[in-house]
Amino acid sequence: MKAYAEVIGDPIAHSKSPLIHRHWLAAAGIDADYFATHVKPDELAGFLASRRADPQWRGCNVTIPHKQAIMPLLDRIDPAAARIGAVNCVVPEGDELVGYNTDYAGFLEPLQPMLAETHLFRMARILGAGGAAKAVALALHDQGFTIVVGARNLDQARALRANFAPDEKLIAPLDHFATPIAFDWDNRDGILDVVVNTTSLGMKGYPPLPLDFSHVPPNAIIYDIVYAPLETPLLAEAKQRGLRAINGLAMLIGQAADAFRRFYGVDAPRQDDEALQAKLLA
Repeated sequence: MKAYAEVIGDPIAHSKSPLIHRHWLAAAGIDADYFATHVKPDELAGFLASRRADPQWRGCNVTIPHKQAIMPLLDRIDPAAARIGAVNCVVPEGDELVGYNTDYAGFLEPLQPMLAETHLFRMARILGAGGAAKAVALALHDQGFTIVVGARNLDQARALRANFAPDEKLIAPLDHFATPIAFDWDNRDGILDVVVNTTSLGMKGYPPLPLDFSHVPPNAIIYDIVYAPLETPLLAEAKQRGLRAINGLAMLIGQAADAFRRFYGVDAPRQDDEALQAKLLA
């Protein structure tokens, strides 16, 4: 059997990871494959034991509900994944199984051109405080952002901020951002503002995110990690207002590229990302 990697979860049939990785494997001319493997919670330990003994296995991506449960079954956890408290990528390294979190790097990837610039101040408003928000918050915190968290569950918001900088003044109920405010924004020259939706609101089958744009600074970047639909109501309004908009496919492809490099030891061939996005949206 040739070399392979895979994504595991319960359920797993919906995953787009095989499409992404097979696209890159073909483009790179790598004789390997990538599968979606259904692993139930009570099968997780047995799955890892069987893969340890397989010399063709290059690793796996990990999705719901295994991102926390898999951690005590691994030999080593990357420090960033340990801080986030979740693993979504496992790689065999020598005799060890090592856990990583590629959401951190994947989220930052489309922001890199802006992060390479010098700013007087960086501020992010993160809407949502679930699992994805933790990777997003830590990534932005490490890039020097002051972070406000808006969440339906304020205890979750406090727990999220406790990972980097507890501050009761910088959390708010999510519905606070749905109510218009009369605020005279100051001069934002030299300031990088980012507003990130990490909730499922705006996703197909869910209501839109209730955000009134009076809460959004001029020239802010609006980043929605939802990718189905590609243009959520939040991003559509951002574009109408002339704001920079980043969709969820950017993070999906970015985190997959980080995993691909770990699996196969080469960078993912990114020269035809537009063709890949078209496949993902077909």
